[in-house]
Amino acid sequence: MEPGHWPSEHSDALRDYFLKGMSYAEVGRQINARFGTAYTRNAVIGRAKRLGLVIPEWIVSPSVAPYLPGEAPVSPRRAVLPNLNVPPKSAMKPAAPLKLRCVGIQPRLIQLVELEPADCRYPYGGDKEGEEIAFCGHPRQPGSSYCAPHAGLTRRSGAASARVPGPVVLKLVVAA
Repeated sequence: MEPGHWPSEHSDALRDYFLKGMSYAEVGRQINARFGTAYTRNAVIGRAKRLGLVIPEWIVSPSVAPYLPGEAPVSPRRAVLPNLNVPPKSAMKPAAPLKLRCVGIQPRLIQLVELEPADCRYPYGGDKEGEEIAFCGHPRQPGSSYCAPHAGLTRRSGAASARVPGPVVLKLVVAA
């Protein structure tokens, strides 16, 4: 048997022992004795998580012990919840609206094919399916693709440009 692979019989046994409220170490000992394997407690915990059998202790109150019909009491940590993989309610709240950064200029909304080399290339549109993208089109700053107001939007406040102005020297290397 390759490491990390659990045959379905072993997973079924883990599920059965888990629902009986056994500790992970005890589940491992029982499976190892039954199938002649050598699973560690951590291997049992990992497989239980992958099977969706692990419930964080804070979800179920320790004072409440659920019972299965005809079964011994189940540890509160082992209660199987139908919505175990549902995100917490806090993650389902709508996100606060973002405050977009804007500039106080009216873009010319020029199509890409109409842009001149000295025009600002700050894009507008394209957010909705099928919406065309247009560009600002105002005169751009030297050494930038954007006009002054849009150049300010594209850089972090106070951060210098990552580009180093000036020529780049390339060295020609011959392969041996």
